[in-house]
Amino acid sequence: MATGTFDLIHPGHGYYLEESKKLGGHDARLVVVVARESTVRARKRVPIVPEKQRLKVVQMLKMVDEAMLGSETDMFSTVSKIDPDIITIGPDQNFDLDWLRKKLKEKNLKAKVVKINGYHETSLDSSCKIIKKIKESDFPPDSFKHC
Repeated sequence: MATGTFDLIHPGHGYYLEESKKLGGHDARLVVVVARESTVRARKRVPIVPEKQRLKVVQMLKMVDEAMLGSETDMFSTVSKIDPDIITIGPDQNFDLDWLRKKLKEKNLKAKVVKINGYHETSLDSSCKIIKKIKESDFPPDSFKHC
């Protein structure tokens, strides 16, 4: 199971999901939980892309076997439904892994928690970098007349 916001899909997302799937071995199924707008807003920022659209894009990715929206109230309810062997945390996700492992154990969930380290390094390998580039750009005014 991999989780994330998946706002403005970029190579870093692809890397994270490919590495997550590899951890499960040859016949692994990758289930991806897409964060709800309300939970992202509470943690860091308002997503640019609406949650249903982010879900649809993640469902289209070849390494993803199943994708769903997460719970708005209890992330562990989604984990309980999926009952994964492994939960992966992305390189830019700031989870306290020890806290997460403790909570899983308290809820009798046996998932191993693994932090995926590294990125597919490109100049725009995070949603924040893409947003920053757009904000800082000095594109000619006619560049977006077709938008």
